[in-house]
Amino acid sequence: MRALVYQHVACEHPGLFADRLRAAGLPFHVARLDEGEPPPDPRAYDALLVLGGPMNVDEEVRYPWLAAEKAAIQRAVAGGVPFLGICLGAQLLARALGAPVTANAVPEVGFELVELTAAGQADPLFRGWPVRPRVFQWHGDTFALPAGAVRLAGGPACANQAFRYGPRAYGLQFHVEVTAAMIAAWGELASYRQALVELRGPDGPAWLAREAEAALPALHVLAQRLLDSFLALATSACERRARTASGDSAPHRER
Repeated sequence: MRALVYQHVACEHPGLFADRLRAAGLPFHVARLDEGEPPPDPRAYDALLVLGGPMNVDEEVRYPWLAAEKAAIQRAVAGGVPFLGICLGAQLLARALGAPVTANAVPEVGFELVELTAAGQADPLFRGWPVRPRVFQWHGDTFALPAGAVRLAGGPACANQAFRYGPRAYGLQFHVEVTAAMIAAWGELASYRQALVELRGPDGPAWLAREAEAALPALHVLAQRLLDSFLALATSACERRARTASGDSAPHRER
């Protein structure tokens, strides 16, 4: 099994996900779209992960590769490729499926509680998660749910925090892949730091460092569970395709 990752900015890399993929011995390719690499066709891979970034999904004049990326995401979903979008990645999934992405009422920065819906609690992606997990947020936009999507999580400041489209395409508004080093790096970038200081004052970076030290160990446990669940889903889909290609007509259940 091989995974494909779309990355949009240097500081928002796969983080813990890369560590977990390496530990599992799974090869993966990180496509740096911001550096001019055309989006590889996700249908040549067994899973697609789309990371975050500071851009809006419709800023195609400033970031021309966004149009090609949204088209690639459409192909991935139509082709049944397991998809996991994080923050901007979730917004891109929603937009590729025809839903608008707009400014949230307030930006969210820091560790915040979200709540799994009944569907989220039953979804295999969130197996082993509490009903009200504390996750990491750093976003100013939000997405509407695409037609036919299932809402999996919400929060008081942002109603749509996670959704599933079809059996294996997921979008998470929040981050679970972050490390302490990633959070510190975001706090040093002017475009990111501005939102932090506006929300938390000039001591925002120091406050966030303290929050990260306290909250990251529990989040890393949840991140590992989530990625393992996603990889299990991708492995099952890969095996199903292999059976189909070999002509095995044995019945199976679609998750």
